[in-house]
Amino acid sequence: MEWTIDGVYRGSVRPLGPNGVPSGIDKRPVAGPVAFTAVGLEGDAHGDTRHHGGPEKALHLYPRVHYAVWQRELPDLAERFVPGGFGENLVVGGITESDVCIGDVFRTGKALIELSQGRQPCWRLNLRFGIGDMARRVQVSGRTGWYFRVIDRGDVETGATLALVGRPNPNWSLTRVHHLLYRDTLNLEALAEFARLPSLSPSWRDLAQRRL
Repeated sequence: MEWTIDGVYRGSVRPLGPNGVPSGIDKRPVAGPVAFTAVGLEGDAHGDTRHHGGPEKALHLYPRVHYAVWQRELPDLAERFVPGGFGENLVVGGITESDVCIGDVFRTGKALIELSQGRQPCWRLNLRFGIGDMARRVQVSGRTGWYFRVIDRGDVETGATLALVGRPNPNWSLTRVHHLLYRDTLNLEALAEFARLPSLSPSWRDLAQRRL
């Protein structure tokens, strides 16, 4: 399976919200190839490097199909639901959380990237969209997007192919993970299996083990 990268985005740290919280959530499109390393896109910045960016969250992908859904649900803010609006680095069409699994390995150009976890929305989304519960809305909807860790560094650019080259955990789509973590929360057998996945990010493994 393969898809086309519709856009590449990065941002600098700017004041966000009425109190001017430092944030890099406002991403802008990048023309031409952009190099990335184990900790993210060259030139991309985060206001909170403790919770954003780093090896387990080097790249954030958001499915293009979700923007139209947000626009329908919140029409008064439709102009804000555009690529780059959720702090994403990559926008890809024709793919959603139900199409990808924990540990999926993708190739783009010479680079290899691995799906480490889904996004856990933070309160900066509330400020970004001016809605007090936007982070909760994103989490409840399951339209979170996901993060990649970098196996082999390289370049990424708009129009490049994103090809699935490995799927070690075919039974663990992000849609199933979301259901387990936020709906079927007492399914201890599934939580134990989830916690053992070798490709799982440490933060999600810790979450599952705390639940257990």
